[in-house]
Order: sequence, then structure tokens, then C-alpha cells
Amino acid sequence: MAKLLQKESTHFHLMLLPALVLVMIFQIYPMTGIVLAFKDFVPTKGIGGVWHMPWAGFKYFRFVLDNPESKTILRNTLLISFGKIITMIIFPVVFALMLNEIRLRWFKRTVQTVVYLPHFLSWVVVAGILKDVLSLEGPVNWVLHHWFGLEPQMFLGSNDWFRSIIISTNVWKEFGFSTIIYLAALTNINPSLYEAAEIDGAGRFQKLMHITLPGIAMTIALLATLSLNGVLNAGFDQIFNLYNVLVYDTGDIIDTYVYRSGLMSAQYSMATAIGLLNSVVSFILVVFTYFMAYRFANYRIF
Repeated sequence: MAKLLQKESTHFHLMLLPALVLVMIFQIYPMTGIVLAFKDFVPTKGIGGVWHMPWAGFKYFRFVLDNPESKTILRNTLLISFGKIITMIIFPVVFALMLNEIRLRWFKRTVQTVVYLPHFLSWVVVAGILKDVLSLEGPVNWVLHHWFGLEPQMFLGSNDWFRSIIISTNVWKEFGFSTIIYLAALTNINPSLYEAAEIDGAGRFQKLMHITLPGIAMTIALLATLSLNGVLNAGFDQIFNLYNVLVYDTGDIIDTYVYRSGLMSAQYSMATAIGLLNSVVSFILVVFTYFMAYRFANYRIF
């Protein structure tokens, strides 16, 4: 019987083979490049001669940890990441609760589709639109100047505005997708609970506070816990397409710094050391968050 089952599952393993080959080529094999973090790499000698170059030990790791810019980059990454995590919990939950109260099905579906569409837009496209809208001669500054008498602002060139713009535009683009998860969780609440509450004289707000919110509390806790594994990922695509030299103090994150120092400044060993540190910490966070998700929400991958 066991041999028969093994024979029947062979074609499933063969179907996985192309994907495994791609993973080996593009994910596993490139990991050998982390040796650059421990070598005094000379680009002119090529990647093939890296094994013959002198070992640097932990020189580049110490340089990264002692570099004053590292504190600024880590602070920016954490502030933007936590800002995104908090807003992407609050806004989708509130919007899902509001949408759940709508009784017109066609209106509910229309609104859900409209707020979901920005998720499919590339950050390259969104960044191009935002640069025009928030420019000195853009519509936002025109309204502020002609309607309120305020001077034009360089929103994307201001350290006071940049983080807020990054977090708010991320909410606009992604909260519709997250809303779907909470709407699905709301459908699992037993309707008889609402009927019993109405018999007891409960109003809409009371049903919301005592039935709806407790009904999706586990989903909220689970998604909030899982989102912690990306706390060092503040969104490279978004920030890379929106930031500039003027906002490095508040907008430069780990991924953009690795890009600039590694590819633009040709400091490959240092960039590899930063990326390796980031990956190790991210791996620890992934393990921790999935352990917490299993511990408190009984969620597991396997």
C-alpha cells in the first residue's frame, strides 16, 4: 500500500521539480555570496576570485555597528515599519466594520472594489503620480496657496513630511487588500448572536462592541503578530521611488542604504555585511512571530 501511494505521488514531486530548480538557482546558490561580508573584496578581480582574497573577519560588521549613520538608518526603518504596522491594523479593521454595517449589497461591493484596486498598482506608477500631485506647482500646493493662503511646500523634500507621506500613501494603497481578510472573518460570526442581542435590546454600537469586535479579535491578534516579522522591512520599492538626498535623515532605511553603499558606491563587502545582519535578525523575528502565532492563536504553517 505504501509503495502504491508513493508511486501515485511521484508525478506531484515531478511537478515541483521546475520550481525547486528555480529556487536553487535564484535563492540558494546566490547565498554563497555572503562570504563577501568576511572578505576584502576587490571588484576588479571578479566574484570568481573572492575565495583567494584576504579574510577581513568581522571588520565590516564592526564598521557597520560603529558607524553613526547606522543608528539613523535603524531608527528610520523602525519608525516607518511600526507606523505602517499600526496603521495597517487600525484602518482596515475600522473600514471593515463600517463596510459590514452597509445593507446595500451593490454599494458595498462597489466600495470594496474601488478601495481594493490601488493594491494592483506598482509603486513606480504611484510614485510618479505622487511626485506630480505633491510638487511645488501641483494641485495640493495650489489648493493650499489659493484657498488657505499658505506658502507652497516641498512635501517630498521635507524631513517633517516625508515619513507621514510614506505611511499614509502605504495605507491608501494597501488597506483595501487587508480589509478583505477582516470581512472574511466577519462572515464567520454566528448570526444568531446578533438576533439574541436584539432580543435583549442591544443597539448597533453594543452589538459592535460585544459581538463583532470579539468575533474578529483573534484574527486581528494573528495578523498583528505575523506583521512583526517584517519590522526591518520598511518598503524598499516605495521609499526608493519617492525619496531623495534632502530626506536621507528621515527616509533612508536599511534596504536603500544597502543599495546605495553596495551598488552605487561599490562597497560590496560592507553592503553584504549589512544585508546579512538584516537577514539574521529578520529570520529570528520570523521564528519568534510564528511561535507567538501558534502559542496564542493556534496558527501554524505545517
